[in-house]
Amino acid sequence: MSVCAKILSRLLIALMIWTPYQAATAGMIGTDEVVTSSAQADRTTVTNFLNRSDVAGKLQIMGIDPASAKERVGAMTDEEVQSLAGRISALPAGGDVSTAGVILILILIGAAVWWFWQR
Repeated sequence: MSVCAKILSRLLIALMIWTPYQAATAGMIGTDEVVTSSAQADRTTVTNFLNRSDVAGKLQIMGIDPASAKERVGAMTDEEVQSLAGRISALPAGGDVSTAGVILILILIGAAVWWFWQR
């Protein structure tokens, strides 16, 4: 073994000793925590969609206040929000978004707002 290899080996051994040692810990996660985080992620997806300027413009053209739509999303059940977030996620990204797809989503949001408004 060469002198350079011995020095490198000793240096690596010393560095391994000085490296902080942390043991990984695992714990049980309850179903409620997983469901809550998933529902919150879906609500965030729908809210971010409503925050887009083009969507807000379309909602105003349809006579729906964007702030009211956001409040109504907060009042929707988790299943309704999950369904709407799934449809939003299924839309093509970038410039491929068809006008029909955007109009369909806006109609669905408008229908949900109208339904909650009438309740």
